[in-house]
Amino acid sequence: MERPSMEQQLETAAPAAAPGRLPQGARRALTAAVVGTIIEWYDYALYGAAAGLVIGPLFFSNAVPEAAAFATFAVGFIARPLGGVVIGHIGDRHGRKPAMVLTILLMGTATVGIGLLPTAAAIGAAAPLLLVLFRLLQGLGAGAELAGAMTLVAEFAPPKQRGKYTSFVLATPPAGIALATLAFFLASMAGDQALLDWAWRVPFLVSAVLFFVALYIRSSLEETPEYLQARANRDQQEKKVPLGELWRHNRRQVFLGFLSITGHNAVNYVMAVFAITFMTSEAVGMARPTALLVVTIASLFCIIGSPIAGWAADRYGAGRVLAFGGIVGALFAWPLFQMMATGNPLIAGLGLAIGYVFSVSASSGAQGAFLTNLFPPKQRFSGVALARETNGAIIAGLSPLIAAALIQAADGGTWLAAAYVAACCVCSIAAVVLARGTGNNAAAAR
Repeated sequence: MERPSMEQQLETAAPAAAPGRLPQGARRALTAAVVGTIIEWYDYALYGAAAGLVIGPLFFSNAVPEAAAFATFAVGFIARPLGGVVIGHIGDRHGRKPAMVLTILLMGTATVGIGLLPTAAAIGAAAPLLLVLFRLLQGLGAGAELAGAMTLVAEFAPPKQRGKYTSFVLATPPAGIALATLAFFLASMAGDQALLDWAWRVPFLVSAVLFFVALYIRSSLEETPEYLQARANRDQQEKKVPLGELWRHNRRQVFLGFLSITGHNAVNYVMAVFAITFMTSEAVGMARPTALLVVTIASLFCIIGSPIAGWAADRYGAGRVLAFGGIVGALFAWPLFQMMATGNPLIAGLGLAIGYVFSVSASSGAQGAFLTNLFPPKQRFSGVALARETNGAIIAGLSPLIAAALIQAADGGTWLAAAYVAACCVCSIAAVVLARGTGNNAAAAR
């Protein structure tokens, strides 16, 4: 049977969406994007929670377990730009569907592999080496997951409603984080010794169920009409590598995209990953199950806040909403650390909830529209992935380690760590100013 021509694919592609409603193919794409993004953030937050509780003593020397565990957390982010570039190229050259299937295969294999991995006590130095290998594999897949999900949904959505629909995708990371921290909360209920012996593996192995669900959904994805049109136009001209074209013509957009999510990544990963270790430290003294429950409940507020921010991004401009999240993050950085340092679950939970509702929700709800509007369709997957994941490697992956180091440098004080988070938020505000409206829906719709 002959493969349909590009013209036939365009004719049978999903029809243009009616205002306020997506066609069937687009709704399927939204479902696939949401489920895959939940898995991505479940996997990453799962390792973040494990890094703060069990990875250090099980896989590394007792001399520096915390630093080593956070270092392996950062390793996954270092691999993400490479995954974003390679899989982003596949998405722009060969289609969104094969790229999205590949990301879920890589992430699912790596996460289940970590859950089955013998510890250092069983196989010695091979344990941390294999752990790093799985983290690299996980990072390669995750490097294009959220970028691909945002691109897929943005290209099915009406241009003036990109904030609304992409915000549903961006609302799911807190759901993944909540599921991961809840899973470790339940595992920790088995007791400290059982957690170290076997219970820590269960949340990793549960990921296999989510993996097969996402793979089934993505097998029925359609290509977006916008991508098919861009590919048809490209095939009629000289065939050029999307990444090369991106770097030649859209370097400024990549730089602005990188800067725009700096505050989001710093605030988000300090609260989702570093907060657990900080609040359970000897200086603060919160119990492990309590700290996990506090982070879980606080992160849930972002699931509601992100779609509201997405609506606001369509109405008032994605840049303005993104800048609002940066302003709140910068001003609230020091109070956030002070509230976590009290060791009081209610006060710490309130601080985390404020951070999620007003800073992370705003940047989550607006960044989908802002980033996808920066790039043309033929380079969009690569552009969004390169901007996001380069920032992820530098900011998201290293922020827990940087925060821990700055608190130690300040003899237990939190002001240096708060200053770091505030500076990252200022970078996001600067990106919005420099973009001069090019990330807004009005610019994309013209």
